[in-house]
Amino acid sequence: MTVPIEDLDKVRKAMFEKGAGEIGTNYTECSFSSKGIGTFKPNDNANPYIGEKDKFETVEEEKLEVICDVDRVNAVLSALREEHPYEEPAIDIIPLLDEDSFKIKTRII
Repeated sequence: MTVPIEDLDKVRKAMFEKGAGEIGTNYTECSFSSKGIGTFKPNDNANPYIGEKDKFETVEEEKLEVICDVDRVNAVLSALREEHPYEEPAIDIIPLLDEDSFKIKTRII
């Protein structure tokens, strides 16, 4: 998901408070972010946080990525939406496989 730079820390903190960002048993509050430029054009029904209706906009944003256990996804998404300033944040959810899923199984013939 992308976040305006000035809102990044509060969105990240809200997600961490609901359990996002835990890797293994020894690391918490893990995330990755990268800066970029977002573009959009709000229509007449929009209530844009940044910009004006019917006007093409560009904004500096950061893409924020975190790992989240499947059992915590709904709580993390709720916290994210509560703190994110956009009406419609673009959220990508990418399921990950555990490394054990790739272990080679031997067969006896």
